[in-house]
Amino acid sequence: MNYAMIKSYDIADGPGVRVSLFVSGCTHHCAECFNPETWDFAYGEPFTAETAARILHDLAPVHIQGLTLLGGEPFEPQNEPTMCALARQVRQAYPQKNIWAYSGYPFEQLLARGSALLPEVDILVDGPFVKELKNLNLRFRGSSNQRILDVAQSLRAGAPVHWEGESDT
Repeated sequence: MNYAMIKSYDIADGPGVRVSLFVSGCTHHCAECFNPETWDFAYGEPFTAETAARILHDLAPVHIQGLTLLGGEPFEPQNEPTMCALARQVRQAYPQKNIWAYSGYPFEQLLARGSALLPEVDILVDGPFVKELKNLNLRFRGSSNQRILDVAQSLRAGAPVHWEGESDT
């Protein structure tokens, strides 16, 4: 798996200060995607043990709230095993920190296919970016069709449960 970028201090892709990993590879190809270079699975650098170590190091400060996985598409079958392994490393090293993931796949589709990454994340921003539904006033998402879901509650319910902090006010 390749990755496009690591942001050590990101305040746009989840609450608080976060470390964000932009993976390479996405088959959704949303119109007006903000990161179309990440559609290419070969774009960027190979994700290695050193890359994971850097992310774990960057997560260490107490003011870092958690990790965000986005891209590209963390839930692409080619990316999911590496993302699962990273999420488990983060959970072991920093159980107090949360993990967010962005996906063009809806929760229901990830659940139906038995995504191994889904149970490893706390919050899922799901659904493709739809340019006709673009809304710059939305918090942590680009179009109004996208949902911010509490994954643990959604898995227990077997249906999407919106994150309590989702308010756009």
